[in-house]
Amino acid sequence: MRSLGIVRKVDHLGRIVIPKELRNTLKLDKGAPMEIFVDDDMIILRKYVVDEACIVTGEITPQNKRLANGMFLSPKGAEILKKEIDSNKTWE
Repeated sequence: MRSLGIVRKVDHLGRIVIPKELRNTLKLDKGAPMEIFVDDDMIILRKYVVDEACIVTGEITPQNKRLANGMFLSPKGAEILKKEIDSNKTWE
């Protein structure tokens, strides 16, 4: 992770303004959904990309795998599907 040397203050409503140059670079339009993560003392903002969401759980994780049909599956989603398949082994 690299520092951009940009400092912003939190306003009285708890808001922080993302600089216009950064919004342009990341193609963040007005109203763009953002995900918020916490890692120890860091707050991480990430552009929410629905296309990468797990088809089973809706989760977006770095571990999500893209399937051959273009859909994504999270580790938790894969576990749910495996249990479902194992419980329905009467397909034959």
